[in-house]
Formats: sequence, C-alpha cells, structure tokens
Amino acid sequence: MSANLNVNQATRVLYTARVHTTGGRDGGASYSDDRRLEISHTSPGKPGNGTNPEQLFAAGWSACFEGAMGIAARKLKIPLPPDLAIDAEVNLNLAGDQYFLSARLNVSLPGLPRADAEALASAAHQTCPYSKAIRNNVDVVINVL
Repeated sequence: MSANLNVNQATRVLYTARVHTTGGRDGGASYSDDRRLEISHTSPGKPGNGTNPEQLFAAGWSACFEGAMGIAARKLKIPLPPDLAIDAEVNLNLAGDQYFLSARLNVSLPGLPRADAEALASAAHQTCPYSKAIRNNVDVVINVL
C-alpha cells in the first residue's frame, strides 16, 4: 500500500521515522529502528503499563505544534514565554460501528497579550505538519488559555 505524498522534485525528506509494531493496541509493542522508542501497548481502560495510539498522537502533535509556534514567533517577532505549555487531548470516538478521532490543543502562553497568543496559535496550526495531516479529517479545537 502506498500513499500519494505529493512529493515533487523540490521536496527534501528531512527525517523518516521507522517503527516496527506487533500485536496492535491491546498487548502489542513497538520499537524504533534506533531503539530510542521501545513501548508496550495497552488499550484505554484496560489494565497494563502500556500506552495507546491516542496518547502517542497527542504527544507527537503537541511537541510538533510547539515547534511550529517557535517558527511563528520568529516570523511574527513575538517572544515566546519560557513557560509555554500545550495540553493535547485526543478522543477516540465511536458512532454506530464507526471509529473516529476528535482533538483539542489547550495552549498556555502566560504573560502574552491575548491577540498575540491567538495569532501564534493560529499561525502554528497552519504550519504544523500534524495539524495539516488531520485538517478536514478530524474535528479540532485550539483553545488559547
């Protein structure tokens, strides 16, 4: 199975994550080719010490979004507060027999004027690769606290 990645000759691949997974979300495990990531999986609400895909997505998206906020801050010449924080919430939903995601990012930019904080969050949401990947596919709310 391959996906059209809209890669053209001007595109440079900056990084490729390689992760091997067996056993799925309930009792499975994943590890990266460099072994920096080695995790076990446990379904939400079930006993076990593993994580789940929704937690992993929330962690990756919020980290990426914070990086996108740094890019936006430099472009807009707005200093980021040192105690910037993002709390990501990714819901696994079920309607009938259909599973789907919805998500929220709660962005805290203490000390910034509200207009600046909203401008940074909006710009980051336009450039963050995770935000782009789920745009028009996942209901997303960005809350600037």
